[in-house]
Amino acid sequence: MSYDRTIAIEFCHCDPAGIVFYPRYAEMVNHMVENFFIDRVGYSFGRMMDEGYGMPTARLEIDFRKPARLGDRLDWRLTVEHVGRSSARFLICAEDRLEARSTVVWMDRGFVPAPWPDHIRPILETHHA
Repeated sequence: MSYDRTIAIEFCHCDPAGIVFYPRYAEMVNHMVENFFIDRVGYSFGRMMDEGYGMPTARLEIDFRKPARLGDRLDWRLTVEHVGRSSARFLICAEDRLEARSTVVWMDRGFVPAPWPDHIRPILETHHA
């Protein structure tokens, strides 16, 4: 099962040539993970932080396939590629423009890796490709 979302390319995403400035793609990848947690997991980053937990990105790989331009609307897709004891790897694609893998780690209140909570793990496993 995948999570899909459309992101419009706006002026703030672009460099003077009118194409997406590559670090903005990292922000969009994080946008996909964050909104997956809001929409599918039902657990926002804000709530996570309020409760003393965290989920930092431990690894990020991005392959840039072709440029996106101001005004484009890209269809993004997130799938869960791997679920570990305390980590998960997401495969995130934006049409034919980009393919990314983002690995996150669940952190407990002491900011040390901890097993996925019982209310999150089953949802990640449901979205596992």
